[in-house]
Formats: sequence, C-alpha cells, structure tokens
Amino acid sequence: MRSGAEVEDASGRRPWAQVLASSLAFANELSRTEGSLVRRRILLQGEPSAAWVRAFVAIVVSGGVVVPVAMGTPAPELAYFASDAEAGLAIVTHDGEAPFPESVKVVHASTFSDDVADPPLSASRAAGAPALGDPAPGDPALVLYTSGTTGKPKGAVLTHENLATQAAVLREAWAFRDTDVLLHTLPMHHLHGIVVALLTALTTPAEVVMLPRFDPKRIFELMGRATVFMAVPTMYQRLFEAFDAADAATREAFARDAKRLRLATSGSAALPTRLAERWRGITGTIPLERYGMTEIGMALSNTLSPEGRRAGKVGRPLPTVEARIVDEEGRECNGPGELWVRGPSVFSEYLGKGETTKASFREGWFMTGDVAQRDEEGVIRLLGRSSVDILKSGGEKISALEIEETLREHPAIAEVAVVGLSDEVWGERVVAVVVPRAGRELECDEAAIRSWAKERLAAFKVPREVRTVASLPRNAMGKVLKPEIAKNLTIPSTST
Repeated sequence: MRSGAEVEDASGRRPWAQVLASSLAFANELSRTEGSLVRRRILLQGEPSAAWVRAFVAIVVSGGVVVPVAMGTPAPELAYFASDAEAGLAIVTHDGEAPFPESVKVVHASTFSDDVADPPLSASRAAGAPALGDPAPGDPALVLYTSGTTGKPKGAVLTHENLATQAAVLREAWAFRDTDVLLHTLPMHHLHGIVVALLTALTTPAEVVMLPRFDPKRIFELMGRATVFMAVPTMYQRLFEAFDAADAATREAFARDAKRLRLATSGSAALPTRLAERWRGITGTIPLERYGMTEIGMALSNTLSPEGRRAGKVGRPLPTVEARIVDEEGRECNGPGELWVRGPSVFSEYLGKGETTKASFREGWFMTGDVAQRDEEGVIRLLGRSSVDILKSGGEKISALEIEETLREHPAIAEVAVVGLSDEVWGERVVAVVVPRAGRELECDEAAIRSWAKERLAAFKVPREVRTVASLPRNAMGKVLKPEIAKNLTIPSTST
C-alpha cells in the first residue's frame, strides 16, 4: 500500500505536494486576474475531484472564503446563495452548465493550467495540512449553508480555527495515519464531505481516492484499496441493494474487502439499527456512528474500538468538545432534553443574521435543537430533532425515530418517515409515510401496519395513519425532508 498524501480521481493520481503547489499557482493567478481575494466570499461548485481540491485550497490560502454550492443547484437557488453571501465570483470545476446569475463572474478552473514544476516547498509544508496562509485563526474560511428545511438556508461561517481544530480532533480520535486510504464518495457542499472526510485525511497526510458521485459498482471495485470509508445511511442502503443484486463472486469479494477496512463511519442522519446489523453481518462490526452538524462540526463519537460501539447511539464528546443535556426548565439532566455544545469547533455566526446567531446560543453554549439522552455509562443517544422528530400527541412526547426504527423491521416496508400533523384533538397526529417493497404494496395498507405496530409499540406510539408513497423526498446528503412530507399531506377533516 502506498504511504503519504495523494489525491486520486478519474484523471489520475497526484501527490499532495503537487496539488498544493498547483493550488498556490492557481491562487497567484486568480489574485492577479480578479484582485485581492482576502475575505471575499467565492462560490465553488464541482464534483469531488482533484480540481475541486485545488480550487478550494487556492481560495483559502489567498485569504478568501469558500462558499460551496451543490451540483445541479437550480438558478433561483444559485441566485439566493450569491445574493445572501454577497458573492460576485464563482469558480466551477466541472464541464456542465452553471446557471449563476449575471451579477456573478464565473471562472472555469480548467482555464488555469494545472501543470506546475516540482513545488518549491519544504518537505514539512508539503506533507502537512492545506496551508492556511496569513489569515488569523478567527478569520472566516468557509460558509456552509444549512439544508433549509425550514425557511431559507442560513450560511454558517466556519473559521480557520474551526477547520484546524476539527481535523486535528478527528485525526486523533479515529487514529488516521499516512498509510490510510480514504474512499471519498461524499458531495462537496457539506461539512461531511469537505471537513470530516477530505481535510481530516489530507492533514494526516493520507491518500484520498475521490469518486465524482456515489456509485456502488465502483465502490465494489475500489473497496479493496481503502482503509477508511465514510458514508450516510442512504449510501449503506444502496450498497446493500447492489450487494444483494450482485453475483456470488462480487458479493464474496466485497465482503472480503469490507472486512479489511480499518474504519467505516456513518453520519449526517441516524443509522437504522437494521443497516448497522446488516453491515455487521458482512464485516463483523457495526459502522462507527458519530454526531455533528454544520454549526458545530463533529461533537460526539462512538469509540474507534468496535467493541465499544453501541448501535443506535452516537457516543461521547470528542476532545475539546463540551456537551450538556438541558430539560425544558433549563436544568442540566441526563435527558430527554436538548443537547447543548460548546468548544473551538463551534461556528462563529450565521452570515448576516446577528439576531438569529444570538438566539442560537445560551451563555456560550450552542443549542443544537436535537433531543438527546445519556445512559449510565455516559453514552449519548439522539431521540430526534425537537422540531420534526419529537412529536407531542395526546400529552405524550414521542420519538419519531423510535417508531421508524420499529416499522423498518416490517418485511414489506422499504423506507419510512414518521411526521406529526396538526390535529385539534391530539395536538399532533402521528402519521407514518411508507415506501413499500416491490410487489408487497398490499401488505402496507393502514390496518395491517397499525395492527403489526400495536404488537411492538406502546399504544400511544402507534401511528394513527399510514400513507404509502413511491419515494421519500431527500436532500443531497440523503436526509429525509420531513417538513416537505408534512406540507404535502392532507389532514382528514374529522379526527377519530
């Protein structure tokens, strides 16, 4: 196995020192043609690739602020991001259409040569983290827009210190080393793909193999080279579907290669126990679940040792992170209560939203909006988002995730989301929206599912309605958009 930092994509393999040298040359040329980039917010769009890494580093070392936008973002959303971030420049690293507004100058990274001589850098600098240049630790480096499931997306401003702290903490907690090879399949507009995966690996330094998009067939082919794999629950589900459809030789090879992974993680959404156990059945261990969000980075993690991991739980606070659980009266408790976090990885502000930023903190603690519970060993379990996953029905507080976990055990259900709809009698009417498995639609009628659920859940947790749909709406990271589901559902005129 190779040792040392490299970036590999469809165009080939490059030593990290070469990528860094190319980035510095790009930064110099960009500054010459566009003027000073210091503190300028610059939109960046592209698939996971060495070209994207080059552009990202070029902006950061120039003192600029990267504002990543997803591939395929429609023109109205691009216009919103450009306006909200006050960004007049966009760099794209792909060949497709980029429908930015006329107010934004679009620069194609391919117009700047990637051909550089051997880098005039010291070995230590070439082997280390992406050079952050002259900006101070508290200066902004990255603006990540939240998913926007309620209202317009907000730009969370992450500083150089936030990024450096996060990468250092994860390198230590997950024991990254220069012999590691990260198989990178995550999109490049979220904390998960940019910071947790990419920067943690490159600052080790380790090798990064980047796929332009999630492709189970290519993952099967490349898994044998990897030591680290990071994914979201939807990706694990798609891998299992492809695994089941593959021939015996492919399944055998994938199982062998997956067992050799040093680390497989899951994040960005709760990993259903069913998927964790399926991975255990193939590899012998469950994926390492951890907890974080755009505003705080990774805050909690299960242990690196597989024996210490707990399915359905997200672990303990990482080094530098303080976490507390607070009940509705503001008292610290073991839960259920809202999870509060503070530490050097917590973001500095919501861009241009001072009042919203202020309202998100209490005495220096960021209030995550996630409801959590701590067990007797200090391990934390998430019960869901207070806004969409914690429902109040008939005076009872109900975890939508708990109901979903149970319904996923039904053999005819492929996917499920549980939401609460406003109801005059119950406060919130608990509704399960299910995607039936092919050919088993009749088994998912409301009476049958409710009868089955009554055998496994307390009566007040049993969904009062069951709706079937062809698919669940999701964002780019695979999170189910529950507010969109609730908005599209009609509520019966008479409650029963």
